[in-house]
Amino acid sequence: MKIRIDRFLSHMGIGSRSEIKNFLKISKILVNGKVINDSKIKVDTQVDEVFFDDKKIIYHEFTYLMLNKPKGYISATFDEKLKTVVDLLEKPYSNMNLFPVGRLDIDTTGLLILTNDGKFSYNVTNPKKKINKKYFVKLLYPFTDEQKNLIEKGIFLKKENILIENAVVEKVSEKEIFLTISQGKFHQVKRMLEYVKNKVVDLKRVKIGFLELDKNLKLSEYRELSEEEILKIFHKI
Repeated sequence: MKIRIDRFLSHMGIGSRSEIKNFLKISKILVNGKVINDSKIKVDTQVDEVFFDDKKIIYHEFTYLMLNKPKGYISATFDEKLKTVVDLLEKPYSNMNLFPVGRLDIDTTGLLILTNDGKFSYNVTNPKKKINKKYFVKLLYPFTDEQKNLIEKGIFLKKENILIENAVVEKVSEKEIFLTISQGKFHQVKRMLEYVKNKVVDLKRVKIGFLELDKNLKLSEYRELSEEEILKIFHKI
């Protein structure tokens, strides 16, 4: 695919169009070893080698990041009062118009994907696609077999007039469980546990589809997903 050099660099988060024009003026951009000063020059994204500040820039249409979300950040791109997960990103990712796929509550941690691919986001969050999300849950009270049976039998949320089905519970300890769901309503996990007379103390998402949170990622850290990891989300590997 052939596109203008300024669009190429802007898409990859190098800067705004005006910033890139300035980079071109001061000879920071090379294409196939030659300094480029004209923003209208087109490059072949599959063939040409583009360097910015001596760093090779590899073009890809979409970007997918795995973030280990910390507490205190909302799953949004902008908020006048609260910090958002996008505020955690540094350049070039902060310039790529990435947005969170689905949501984690402000006090929930763990696996969150950020992307600029709208179709991908829709397919991950659409309940009809039945992409499972697995959570590690710490509880205030001991978790009983009766509570487990109630959750797995199905819970009716009156507010949305919807039945939460196909939940799977794995008991870890007296007050710790793994909970897997495919739907994603507002405060769903917390409301499910309240329904069975318990309370969530701490909540962490650890898995989407067959994609697990990278244990090497500390809170607030992120990295790009590989093609194989993206396929794991949709149960294709």
